[in-house]
Amino acid sequence: MPPPPLAFFTSRYQREADEDSILPDTNMTLQGQPSSLAPFILALVIVIGLTSCVAPDSPNSESRTSTSYAPQNRPDVRGVNGAVSAGHPLAAQAGLAVLQDGGTATDAIIAMAGVLAVVRPHMNGVGGDAFGIFFDGATGNVTALNGSGRSGALATPEFFENQGLSEIPGSGALSVSVPGAVAAWLDAHERFGTKPFQQLLEPAIGYATNGFPVSKRLAQDFESQGRALNEPGKQLYLPGGKAPPIGTLLKNEALGATLQRIANEGRKGFYNGEIAKRLAQFIEELGGHLRAEDFATHTSTWVSPLRGDYLNHSFLVMPPNTQGVAQLAYMEMAKSHSIESLGHNTASYLHTMIELKKLAFADRDRWVADPDKAHVPVDRMLDPEYLRTRSGLVDANRAAEHVEPGFGNESFRTDNGSVDDSGDTVYLTAVDQFGNAVSWIQSNFAGFGSGLLNSETGVLLHNRGSLYTLEEGHPNQVAPNKRPYHTLTPMMALNNGDLAFTIGTPGGDSQTQSLLQIVHNLLVFGMSPQEAIEAPRFRSSGGLSVSLEDRVPFSVQASLTGLGHDLQIIQGWTATFGGAQMIYVDPETGTLTAAADPRREAYALAY
Repeated sequence: MPPPPLAFFTSRYQREADEDSILPDTNMTLQGQPSSLAPFILALVIVIGLTSCVAPDSPNSESRTSTSYAPQNRPDVRGVNGAVSAGHPLAAQAGLAVLQDGGTATDAIIAMAGVLAVVRPHMNGVGGDAFGIFFDGATGNVTALNGSGRSGALATPEFFENQGLSEIPGSGALSVSVPGAVAAWLDAHERFGTKPFQQLLEPAIGYATNGFPVSKRLAQDFESQGRALNEPGKQLYLPGGKAPPIGTLLKNEALGATLQRIANEGRKGFYNGEIAKRLAQFIEELGGHLRAEDFATHTSTWVSPLRGDYLNHSFLVMPPNTQGVAQLAYMEMAKSHSIESLGHNTASYLHTMIELKKLAFADRDRWVADPDKAHVPVDRMLDPEYLRTRSGLVDANRAAEHVEPGFGNESFRTDNGSVDDSGDTVYLTAVDQFGNAVSWIQSNFAGFGSGLLNSETGVLLHNRGSLYTLEEGHPNQVAPNKRPYHTLTPMMALNNGDLAFTIGTPGGDSQTQSLLQIVHNLLVFGMSPQEAIEAPRFRSSGGLSVSLEDRVPFSVQASLTGLGHDLQIIQGWTATFGGAQMIYVDPETGTLTAAADPRREAYALAY
């Protein structure tokens, strides 16, 4: 009997091969002369390429069950003094330069964050939010920074209902909450930075003012995500209705001036002065709930990260208002299943992971909100006995179409995970010569956020405020001066109190899923950091819908379909599955290994 039909589609993103991975043409020349040895050399290159990409031996390599897929197309990047990995090569270069100049990991993060705000404008920026986890190399202490903004003082449910709305729009002025990223940069620098703040923003100011080269991926992103931009946004990012040609210099001089003011004046330059007044007036004129006072009263919050033990490591994530609690619940439930014996990317393994994700997300969508404004029962959500019972609900023979939260009497919609925000975010990480480390993420939420670019300031505003709900009694119901539910999930792992690795990925709903898959690849299936990131992944959406990379064997695809999963097979390397980055510390030598995902423009550097 033939396997059930599968739904295939091609992502809007096409695979971009690294230049150094392209095989030479058979009409190659040696020292300028045609070579009769070209066919032999080509064959030799192929043999070397195939043999050199074999996974290195690991303690459990003999027993591991692996999926067959293309060898990794990027090397692991190793250093001994410092390492960075960021969502764009220009950002990684800026961060490495700071480390080589004696800066801390936090200094490098700020430099990279500023550059990313310019060169990945649709994904993040000064109009978005940020979160970070910090490891102090001198003390071993770990702390976290919540850099998400709040709703305006006018943002009551009635404010929206009086406009005839039953839900908050996904774009436009009503989707905007106060941008928190700039305050997060400043607060992180005040606590852990050593270099002058103005110096750290110089690369970003330069790229905004003088321009940076448009890449193929950036042009594709602009074309696919920019149609809902307001007119100033289209003039900048889609001039004449098309993305700027590849290789041309893209400038945002107004943003450069805004960044310069932030560099010179700090918090006052963005939240208490002319920029805040212009942004607030811009939002008010379009019907939004933010006012200048909402900008002026914004603060970041230092928090204790949530901690969970898994695979002989301690994993640290952000507490609510983020989905970090779901990450730890996902891991705790996985303890009840023999991950290694299931085998890497077998149908049984993928089915189990998908079903556990549904259980973790049902509780996430029911409860996660701003803990300053609502009760979020984190202890109960992470109770080991509760999660052990919960994990037993997985049916090994059938996919669940709907999963209810484990507790809570009220019936709320739990569909946060159905939002496609795969193009929204950047992740960046750094480890310095002093042993400090930062795991950092910042975001506009959806691609181009709210779609509103303010031409006076060059600031593109995010749409994280669209994730509030108007449902009466839900913890995430919109209220004045309240932080929204957040998907952003930077992560850090410790081994006996020492830094083991930093890791994170963009991708909204897929972040939690991708991170656990990569952790398993690294710690269970014995892959190197780069292998672990490049291995094919799944992304479970709402209901039975699952996206799966086409490098997973067809037999596994057919088996998953037979279990009831509605598969969409994604060709090539796409942003659908995020764009993970990692810095791993060898526990014996202290060597740093940095890795970056070819699914996006991420790059890793070390020295």
